[in-house]
Amino acid sequence: MKTWIAALLALPPMLTGGAFAQPPELPAVIYTDPPVDKANPAAMEVVHIPSGGVEINGVVYVAAGAGPHPTVILCHGLPGNEKNLDLAQAMRRAGWTVITFNYRGSWGSPGDYRFAGNLEDANAVLAFARDPANAAKLRIDPKRLVIIGHSMGGWVAALTAAHDRDLLGATMISAGNMGLIGSLPRDQAAALLARNGMEALAGATPEAMADEIIANKDRFDFAKAAPDLMQTNLFVLTSDDGLAGMSDGLTKAIAAGGGTKLKTLHVATDHSWSDARIRLQAEVLGWLKTLEAGK
Repeated sequence: MKTWIAALLALPPMLTGGAFAQPPELPAVIYTDPPVDKANPAAMEVVHIPSGGVEINGVVYVAAGAGPHPTVILCHGLPGNEKNLDLAQAMRRAGWTVITFNYRGSWGSPGDYRFAGNLEDANAVLAFARDPANAAKLRIDPKRLVIIGHSMGGWVAALTAAHDRDLLGATMISAGNMGLIGSLPRDQAAALLARNGMEALAGATPEAMADEIIANKDRFDFAKAAPDLMQTNLFVLTSDDGLAGMSDGLTKAIAAGGGTKLKTLHVATDHSWSDARIRLQAEVLGWLKTLEAGK
């Protein structure tokens, strides 16, 4: 399997926008708890978010303080074994509220798992965050929303940011391009989609997932969304997982089109950033800080 993946993705990581840069100075929030705010303490709220006729499961990591707080929508991958909750906690300590959720048909959320449903679910979570009642209850600033996704969730983040112009920004972490995977032969696409396990997904098979992305390979190709991401604050992180070429296809198109709000970074770690979790937190927190400063 690795042979054809390598052939498909034989593109070197981009060397622009800070790729291969030295690790940044660690923000204190990575290793220091914030002062306790007894009036408006940090909290964790279980939520059920309407999407596609059901209510998907979510958890909101509410930042301390009266707010309203800038908020991150955090999208997990396929199937979502690494949910980046250490990153969620670090972002909360930095003053960002974080909404994590499980797509329909994944990890106990009702419904059947579909890639198109994942995109709809991300839109539903953003609508939930923008609802005035929810925003007030959870101390969310609906005008300062960012979407961040890992692996397949990076694909969700890219395509969501391409049509949602009110987002403050988007981050893709070791993203997988479902459209490009849809260009593979059916058996190879199915094998790649199923390699991390299917037990957390309902109503899906590797073959059905492959059929969906093959049928939608153009619509699901995030590189084709480059024209709609030219003015998006976009941070694209890649790793040594064989998927970097997928993100490079998007970032090269944005750079060639004159996009000026793009930052890229390649780190020599695995797909889950297993030995670079602190680095990941530091990089994302540093980028979020530039958004707060309006840079």
